[in-house]
Amino acid sequence: MKQSATKVLFSTCGADQADDLARTLVEERVVACVNAIPGAVSHYWWQGSVQRDEEVVLVMETTAERLSRAMERLRALHAYEVPKIVVLDPEDVDPDYACWLRDVLA
Repeated sequence: MKQSATKVLFSTCGADQADDLARTLVEERVVACVNAIPGAVSHYWWQGSVQRDEEVVLVMETTAERLSRAMERLRALHAYEVPKIVVLDPEDVDPDYACWLRDVLA
């Protein structure tokens, strides 16, 4: 398997939305796994001033073939007007994990 076929998405959301987002994206099989990491504190510019929010970081794995759909669904389901959606292209992925990921999303 080509390692570049695995994609990792990062996003943040409020704690009240993390479980629903994670579950829906996995149930719809646009991502194979979501790690929801609570306790992030984000500082950012929004509408002319610096904001501070407590958030949950979402780390999601998908395939290159499902990436567009995963991003589309995340954007549609997310409560934020402009959700953070960052995609990483891992250089190396454990072959067994990559195989599991492709099987889950097949």
